[in-house]
Amino acid sequence: MRVGFVGTKSGLQLYKKWVNQINLPIAASSDVAHHIPFPGFEALFSAKWPEKPVTSILISNQEITQAIRIKDRHQAIYNSVSIFESEIRRHINEEDDGVDLWFVVIPEEVFKYGRPKSRVPGSIAELSPQLMNARLAKKLSAQPSLFEEDNETAELYRYELNFHNQLKARLLDAKVVIQVVRETTLMPEEFMENGRQTRQLQDKASVAWNLCTTAFFKASGRPWKLANVRPGVCYVGLVFKKDETHIDSQNACCGAQMFLDSGDGVVFRGAVGPWYSSETKQFHLPFEKAKIIAEQIVAAYKRDHGFPPKELFIHGKTRINEGEWEGFKAGVPENTKVISIRIRHEKQFKLYSPTDHPLLRGAYYIDSYRKAYLYTKGFVPRLGTYQGREVPNPLAIEISFGEADIKQVLKDILGLTKVNFNRCDFADGEPVTLRFADQVGEILTATPTAHDLPPLPFKHYI
Repeated sequence: MRVGFVGTKSGLQLYKKWVNQINLPIAASSDVAHHIPFPGFEALFSAKWPEKPVTSILISNQEITQAIRIKDRHQAIYNSVSIFESEIRRHINEEDDGVDLWFVVIPEEVFKYGRPKSRVPGSIAELSPQLMNARLAKKLSAQPSLFEEDNETAELYRYELNFHNQLKARLLDAKVVIQVVRETTLMPEEFMENGRQTRQLQDKASVAWNLCTTAFFKASGRPWKLANVRPGVCYVGLVFKKDETHIDSQNACCGAQMFLDSGDGVVFRGAVGPWYSSETKQFHLPFEKAKIIAEQIVAAYKRDHGFPPKELFIHGKTRINEGEWEGFKAGVPENTKVISIRIRHEKQFKLYSPTDHPLLRGAYYIDSYRKAYLYTKGFVPRLGTYQGREVPNPLAIEISFGEADIKQVLKDILGLTKVNFNRCDFADGEPVTLRFADQVGEILTATPTAHDLPPLPFKHYI
């Protein structure tokens, strides 16, 4: 793996120590039944994670501190991201070293103050370098100033107040794959306060399983794949996110995540428009926009396989409407079968096991030929335990449009809970088509330009 490092000098030392640890076996916590020892990175993935990165970009603590402590949070986070972004872009433009994955290790202060509701105490806050604020910036977006410099300054207020999301979004055009990690995640035992660790994390083996799995996937590896998959089928999760920077409260960005049976995914950016209804609290697309997304999905599938999909399943948390359904159908060839599936968490319907264990994972109840309840969480005989802490709730599955065998739909969704490569878990509670819908939406709206990009692999967004 070709890993590039970006962070402080102390962060680099922590990174090297951590890499040395994950290249050796790590014992699991003995008090949790489903925790498993980590065998070492090379033993697990048949690939080496070198202690020394292919390139190391060091950023001074002082530079980071001065930026992240700016009183105006928009300016603080934008300027902090700029420090990391500019260095990565410089390397891409000036150096020959190829990097598969950029490991961005951030000091705890960046995490603490680089989030939407963060506030810097007045005693340590730095003066804002620009005479601008969010309210004035919003006015200028509707009525631009005669001074172009004011308009340019106001533009940074259209960026999301989230260091993680903004950094990923601002580097999408360069097709950079990033893993943002806190220094305290790598070596929590080196951050002590009053004799205790400042953060309580999972045991080291679990952290290694999760972080190494997502890193291997982002570096173009395939951690695992499903057995007995159905050929010619692709699954699409719809993504909607309100554009909070726009004056029109109904404005939203739409997108779609296409996943194949292998777990590989591609994110398509849709149009920005008035897709949100404040009355129904739902997002819906007009016929033409739904048709365009369907055409993009089919074209991408055809590029990879040489032929269009036989079946295209559209997953969403709400039912699509008639206009969307007709648009999706119009965007695919005649021999491609389209099925719309509504998936939501169900809290009213309950099933209980007659044994001491919760219901088995994979248990289901069919209510009708178009509706069923599926338990994606539950007791797993292979692990000898249930990974949750409360009585599991099912997913309510409904075939909204199209025709499909409800049992096959349940089987497909259960399989899609096992291809979350952002962590290493026996199974997730949600199919991957919906698990990251909100996160992808955040990245698509984190900058004014993120939703103007061509389709990119899913690994750029997680």
